[in-house]
Amino acid sequence: MLSKTASAIVTAAVLAGCAAPPYSPTPLATNFPSAEQHKLQAAAHWSAIAKHLEKRLVEEMRNAPKRPYFIHENPQATPFQRALTTQIISSLVSDGHIVSRAPAGALRIDLDVQALTFSAERQQYRPTFTSNMIANGVWVASEQDPTAKSRSAFAPGATPRTELIITLSVSDQYRYYARATNAYYVADTDRGLYGIKDELPPANTGTAVAAAPQPTTNFLVKGDR
Repeated sequence: MLSKTASAIVTAAVLAGCAAPPYSPTPLATNFPSAEQHKLQAAAHWSAIAKHLEKRLVEEMRNAPKRPYFIHENPQATPFQRALTTQIISSLVSDGHIVSRAPAGALRIDLDVQALTFSAERQQYRPTFTSNMIANGVWVASEQDPTAKSRSAFAPGATPRTELIITLSVSDQYRYYARATNAYYVADTDRGLYGIKDELPPANTGTAVAAAPQPTTNFLVKGDR
C-alpha cells in the first residue's frame, strides 16, 4: 500500500512539473496548425502567381470605380519584379481590362516584394509511410493518412531559408481599393533573381574547416648568408 502511495506521489509530481504554470512572464511558444506553402523554382511559377494575384485583385475591385489601371514600374526592379509586372499587365489585358501607359486618371497598381532570410537547418516534416506485406516477399509502402496527397506534391530538399512576401495593391491619391498578399518559398540557390545580393553563410555541420594558408614573405637579415 505504501509503495502504491509513493508511486502516485511521484507520478503527480512529474505531471505537475510538465504542466504549464498558471502565471508566466511571457506567452508560451506554440506551433501553428500544419500548412502548405508553394516553392518558386521556375519562370512558369512566376506566371502562375501573377495570374493568381491578378484574379484576386479583379475580384476585390468588382465594386470599385471603373477606371483604367496604371502599373508603377520600379526602375530598380529585380528580374523577378520586372517579370511579374509584365505578366500582371498581360493577365489584366487578357481579361479585358484597360491598362494605361500614363498615371493620369488611372488607378495605380503597386507591386511590393519583401525578401526574408530565416535561420539555417529549419525543420521540414514529410508524410509518414508504413510498409505492408501484400504477398509472400512483396511489400508496399503506403501513407498512414489515406487522404494525404501524393509524396510528389512536396518539394524535395531541405526547407528553404529564403521566403518572399508579395503584395499587390490598387490605390489612388485618396485611398486603397484592394490589396492581395501571398508568401512563397524561394530556392536558396536562386536568391540573386530576387535581388538578394548577400550569400548565405554555410550551415553549421559540426565539421571544422581548415583555415586557408596565409601568404608569407621572407626577409634577408644583414649578416645572414
